[in-house]
Amino acid sequence: MDFLDQVYFDNTIRNYLMVGGSILLTLLLKRYLSRYLVSLFFRIVKRVWKTVSKESFVDLVVGPFEWFLVILIAVFAIDKLTFPDILLYTLYGHTTADIISRAGTGIIIASFILLILRLTDFIAFVLEEKANQIPDARNNQLVIFLRDFLKVIIGIIGILLIIKACFNQPLGNLFTGLSIVGAALALGAKESLENLIASFIIFFDKPFFTGDTVKVNNIIGRVEKIGLRSTRILTGDKTIVTMPNKQMVDSIVDNWSMRTLRRGEIKLELSVKTPAAKIENIITSLKKIISTGVETLLPYSVFLKEIDKNGITIIVEYFTEPIALNEFDTIKQKINLQIKKLLEDNAIEFAGEANTIVINNDVKEG
Repeated sequence: MDFLDQVYFDNTIRNYLMVGGSILLTLLLKRYLSRYLVSLFFRIVKRVWKTVSKESFVDLVVGPFEWFLVILIAVFAIDKLTFPDILLYTLYGHTTADIISRAGTGIIIASFILLILRLTDFIAFVLEEKANQIPDARNNQLVIFLRDFLKVIIGIIGILLIIKACFNQPLGNLFTGLSIVGAALALGAKESLENLIASFIIFFDKPFFTGDTVKVNNIIGRVEKIGLRSTRILTGDKTIVTMPNKQMVDSIVDNWSMRTLRRGEIKLELSVKTPAAKIENIITSLKKIISTGVETLLPYSVFLKEIDKNGITIIVEYFTEPIALNEFDTIKQKINLQIKKLLEDNAIEFAGEANTIVINNDVKEG
């Protein structure tokens, strides 16, 4: 008898070598095979999206495709072997051969679902690149939202297919069972369901977009991501605050990015002893500073608000275009320095500066 025809565990050495060689050859050539097949598939993608980068497509897809290819060939190769009778047992009405076969099918489905998820990431990446070319932020937000939503749906479908393949259960029975389980989970996970519904409300109502600066419950920051369950906000302290979507919907959201103007206000409290002529001169000079000092300023107002025993209050109010915060701070600093110099040149005292406390230490002798 030829050495290769010797039988061990109901299979010849020739069969073992063929199966092992197929798997080993696939492992050695997986990178080249996957890149070649992915490149062929990229030609189809290129017809739809002509500006897409081949490198980004390969980087996202080739990894999951490699393992899908290896798992697929390995399972099919091992399936050609005869299951050894010595390992054949029955567990809960199912033979070990049947259990291993179904497990292999489940692994193939799982690897295929991972490949589909990575393809979803690539499609979202391409659409996001196109959305970034348009100033309107809602397109970008739509892509991110749909990507996360589709990945959840694909994951659920994958789990159902794995359950059907591994446990041989009809999908109709699975959907019936899932509807009952879903009702129970909906009662137990009420907040999660509310947050999911709130994410759709945010998406369709559009109170804010990714990248907007908002104020919610005394939290001020930039919206980094709007997810299915929560919204992430980057605060001024460079910390990420995760806000449930339901809270974002129920709370008052002040969207600073949607304002048409930036407002600045200066409150000057002068000494009550300041002469009326000086006050009138100060108001005129303040108007000149605001009107000619900064070119980007829009309509403004300078007026004497009130006079009381504590002092004289002058309000300076001005507006700019919705410029960046650092630019606005630069304008504020320039105006404040000019006002400070004006008050110094006119020897104007602030309210409370002239107050003097006198302590009498004289003691009368009896």
